[in-house]
Amino acid sequence: MPEMVEVPPHTVKEWLELGLAMLIDVREHQELAQFAISGAVHNPMSSFDFDSVPSESDKKLVFVCAHGMRSRQVGQYLLQENRISEAYNLTGGVAAWAQAGLPNQT
Repeated sequence: MPEMVEVPPHTVKEWLELGLAMLIDVREHQELAQFAISGAVHNPMSSFDFDSVPSESDKKLVFVCAHGMRSRQVGQYLLQENRISEAYNLTGGVAAWAQAGLPNQT
């Protein structure tokens, strides 16, 4: 079974800028008010819509949460259920993104 690949914030930012990735934010609604990454698709873990995740995509599916734990769980589940064939996790979540000085849309 494929495993999620950990990807550092600067790499994810570059993928997004080049149109190579789709960022799926699994945090809850109230967390978005504190910090949001521009272009991320919001799909909260508590009410995750599995059907909204493309099973075949030309883009890398990168999952993100506050610190990288919930996003890893969602991505691993999608891999285990064969809904997707590869998944990436933003290492350290939005906390690492912010710590790296990358932009916040809020």
